[in-house]
Amino acid sequence: MDPATASGTPGSEATADGRRLVTAAEHAEYQRLRRAATMRHRRLRQAGASLLLALTLLLAPLALVATWVHDQVSDTGRYVQTVAPLASDPAVQNVVIDRLTDRVVAQVDVKAVTDTLAKNLADNGAPPAVVRGAQALTGPLGSAVHTVVRRNVSRVVTSDAFRQAWEGANRRAHTAVLNMLTGERGGALRASGDTVRLDLGVVVDQVRRRLVAAGFDKAAAIPDTDRTVTLFRTARLARAQDAMRLLNVLGIGLPVLTLALAVLAVWTAPHHRVMVMVTALGVAATAVLLLIALAVVRRVYLDSVPSATLPPDAAAAIFDTFVRFLRASTRTLLVVSLLTALTAFLYGPSRAARGVRALFRRGTTAAGSALRRAGVHTGLTGRWLSVHRSWTVGVSIGAGALALVLWNRPTVGAVALVLVLVLVVLSATAVLAAAGPPPDADEPPGRAGLTPTG
Repeated sequence: MDPATASGTPGSEATADGRRLVTAAEHAEYQRLRRAATMRHRRLRQAGASLLLALTLLLAPLALVATWVHDQVSDTGRYVQTVAPLASDPAVQNVVIDRLTDRVVAQVDVKAVTDTLAKNLADNGAPPAVVRGAQALTGPLGSAVHTVVRRNVSRVVTSDAFRQAWEGANRRAHTAVLNMLTGERGGALRASGDTVRLDLGVVVDQVRRRLVAAGFDKAAAIPDTDRTVTLFRTARLARAQDAMRLLNVLGIGLPVLTLALAVLAVWTAPHHRVMVMVTALGVAATAVLLLIALAVVRRVYLDSVPSATLPPDAAAAIFDTFVRFLRASTRTLLVVSLLTALTAFLYGPSRAARGVRALFRRGTTAAGSALRRAGVHTGLTGRWLSVHRSWTVGVSIGAGALALVLWNRPTVGAVALVLVLVLVVLSATAVLAAAGPPPDADEPPGRAGLTPTG
């Protein structure tokens, strides 16, 4: 008896070189263990992908809000762009006109004017009826003053000068607060330790120049010392500056982290295409929830503002103006997510997806055939496009996605434009590929059935 056979397990066989053959039972056990290991690996990947997906969906709305707040707080230009429309809003203009008119009219003591007029008339021997008539002018004169003042205030508030002054004032105020929060030395408002100071150097210089120009030569000797005024001291200034630094980190890093988690979720999942669909639909759902939350917050805000403090239409205009960029970004994310899910679906094996792809191929093939019949041939270019069809599709879609990533705050209109351009490029390349020679046109007869792999 062969030693290898003798030393083998019961039911096993040995080859001539002494190696033992695996029995059918052992092979079945090996396959069972392999399937179990594969299943455990797939479950582990699925669990990791699910965790990454949950983090993505949790951070997606937070990333939008953090980016919006970061733009409003740390970007003066963005903030001015946000508040600029308020100067032209009729509801806000009416509030400003009413407040300014009331303040100006309050400075005019109409009753004192009529009392003085009545006294002068009485002192000059005017009849009592005339004196009483002068005293009765308080109401009509006050109404006339109010009308004249409101007319002139309206002309100012509705003019371009008011809009320019509004933008300039908001720009200067935002820059001053930003310098204070970031600790920068530029600007009149400065922060040092727990103290906020107002630098009057520019004012001192202007006063000195104007006094000298007016003939007060000794004003040139005004000293440059004590050019700052302490506004207030607070232990929370350092906390505000720390919050500003954190906001700068979150406003930039949180969107990048969210996108990275989404990519990792797709890469980790066993079925990449399905995970792309799930992630895109999940992000779209969070965008819808954020839009609903904005509507709820808007209602709560309007209910909390007394009408005596701010009319409802003006309060609504202010809220809508401030959150319009956040709302636009959320809508853009919703559209992009739905388009991503639709694209992943069309790449799938479902009957609907196959039907759409077949319809697209029939249309581009018919257009390419029409070009060939018209004498237009794309030659090697068309053949290359036909062989590398998957590459051209991937590059076209990737270029569209990159364009949206590099676009500075894309809107829904920008997404629609990129989508149209991508569809045009895909259709054009497919037609050009169909207008080229068949892939096997120049192959030898023995290789006519082969297809180049590229």
